[in-house]
Amino acid sequence: MAEAERIIGTPDIPDAAGAEPEQPGSDDAGTPSPDERPRGKRRIFVLFTVAALAYALDLVSKMIVVAKLEHHAPIEIIGDWLKFEAIRNAGAAFGMGEAFTVIFTVIAASVIVVIARLARKLYSLPWAIALGLLLGGALGNLTDRIFRSPGVFEGAVVDFIAPKHFAVFNLADSAIVCGGILIVLLSFKGLDPDGTVHKD
Repeated sequence: MAEAERIIGTPDIPDAAGAEPEQPGSDDAGTPSPDERPRGKRRIFVLFTVAALAYALDLVSKMIVVAKLEHHAPIEIIGDWLKFEAIRNAGAAFGMGEAFTVIFTVIAASVIVVIARLARKLYSLPWAIALGLLLGGALGNLTDRIFRSPGVFEGAVVDFIAPKHFAVFNLADSAIVCGGILIVLLSFKGLDPDGTVHKD
C-alpha cells in the first residue's frame, strides 16, 4: 500500500495565500536535484492511444476467431508448436481460476479506475505505454466479461493463441503481461509515472 500511495500520490494542496508551492526535486538554493528528471508534457494522449490500439486489436481478433474459428478444427501456424484454437475461458488470464469469474471482473474494473487516477499526473512516456497496454488489455477482457455468455459480469473470455505445452491466451492477455513486465522494469530503474527518478 505504501508503494501504491507513493506512486499515485495526492492532489497538490496550495500553501497559504501568497505563498508559492515548493518545487519538487529542488534543494534550498533552488537547484534541481540531479536525480530528478524534468516532467515535460503530460502523456495522457499516448496512454489512451496505446490503450485504444490494444483494445481494438483484441476486439477485432476475437470477432474474427468467433466468426471463423469457433467450432472448427485448430489452425496450425508453426506445426504443432503454435496453433490458433478458439476456446471460451471463464477464469483469469491463461485459464486460471474459473470459479472466480465475478472477482476477476471486479479486479479488471479496479485496474481501470487506478489507471484513470494515475493519468492526471502522467509525464513519463514509458509509463504511458505500459499503462496503455494494461488499460487496453483490461478493457478487452472486461468487454468479454460483460457482453458474452453466460451472463453479465460472468462472461467467458475468448482465447485462441495456443502454444505447445502452454495455456491458451489472447491479445488482451499479451498486452497485460507486456505492460506488467514494463512496469516492473521501470520500477527497478526508479522511474515514477510523473517522470521523476527516485533512489530507494
